[in-house]
Amino acid sequence: MKKKMKSIKGISIALFVVAILISACNNHKQATVASAKTNTDAKYTCPMHPQILEDHPGSCPICGMTLVKKSGQASEGSGISLNTVLQPVNSSVISSVNTIIPEQKEVPTSISALGYLDFDTRTFNNIASRFSGRIEKLYVKYAFQEIHKGQRIFDIYSPDMVTAQQDLIYLTKNSPQETGLVNAARQKLLLLGMTQAQVTQVIKTGNAYYSLPVYSPYEGHVHDMPHSQMAGAATEPAPSDLSNNLPLTIKEGMYVQQGQTLFNVVDPHMLWAVIKVDRSIISTLKLNQPVTITLPDMPGKEINGKVNFIEPTLRDGDKTTTIRVYVDNMDHELKVNSLVKADIQTGQTNGLWIPRSAVIDLGRTQIVWLKNGPVFHAQQVGIGVINGDEIQVTKGLTATDSLASNAQYLTDSESFIKTKGNE
Repeated sequence: MKKKMKSIKGISIALFVVAILISACNNHKQATVASAKTNTDAKYTCPMHPQILEDHPGSCPICGMTLVKKSGQASEGSGISLNTVLQPVNSSVISSVNTIIPEQKEVPTSISALGYLDFDTRTFNNIASRFSGRIEKLYVKYAFQEIHKGQRIFDIYSPDMVTAQQDLIYLTKNSPQETGLVNAARQKLLLLGMTQAQVTQVIKTGNAYYSLPVYSPYEGHVHDMPHSQMAGAATEPAPSDLSNNLPLTIKEGMYVQQGQTLFNVVDPHMLWAVIKVDRSIISTLKLNQPVTITLPDMPGKEINGKVNFIEPTLRDGDKTTTIRVYVDNMDHELKVNSLVKADIQTGQTNGLWIPRSAVIDLGRTQIVWLKNGPVFHAQQVGIGVINGDEIQVTKGLTATDSLASNAQYLTDSESFIKTKGNE
């Protein structure tokens, strides 16, 4: 009995020892797990000062920036890694700006451009002296004076014309049977500028015109000729009559040479709207495209026309090309050199369209900020037609892409933007 009690007591002691050992192992395992958990707690660091390490969120004691979790660990609630945060801002940006999606549609396109009104040079007509002589009487006194066809504009004394008239008078009085010579003398006077009525008057009265009246063959406004085109004038140029309504250069008593231009007559009923269009959209311009013209100086005034002429050359140093729209000015309401705004209808264009604010023009390339999760990446695109506040994208985007609505907002002004393949 005693042996049996000893045996039971020994077993109890053994079981107690085993229980103590198992408990010790469990406590060691829990301590190991707790220690491992403590060792794997996330460390927080500063993106600008990586030497700063903390086991809790906060601010950098050096620069005050918010601490982020170390590389390879997720930030609290955002899913942004440290590698993402530390990417250069000239190729990617973390932001929550508004985004837009490209829209596939057909848009009626137009070009808005500025210009001015000018005289239609097709209506310019020069009045030149057909013979040499001295201006005896001048009936046109100042620039922009209106004259009409057949109006007397000046009287001139010409020795050559007096001699030609006296030859005709002599032949008609002394050799009327010489019809060939008489007709030749008559024709000479007509070719020199005398009218049929004047020649008939010379033959009838037998008196030559010593002060011969000259009549205008054109109708319009008189413009002065530059000094450089006036015989015997001073070498310094005269102020243009387009800016100063000065007396004409030609004066009574002046001698003029045969073929010398005295006046320039312009028809004010026809003007040009000279429109300056950016070179980048020259390809969309065609003749006869409808044009609507408005004038800032005349609110409510609207002129409808069409593209009548596109200049075939580009001028050095000028970033625009010039088109002309012919404008009627029968009521003299429009003034030369007035500023105008033109809206040129260029048709319909089907394509992928985005706001112009979503594109940054870098000169040779254009980029948008394409969204990928919380990050925007610089994406090079090709652009086509610009229509108001919209721009056509020809390559680099799809209709399902999401991009920043304001590209300039995400651009670092101190960095050069880099795109994939152009680093």
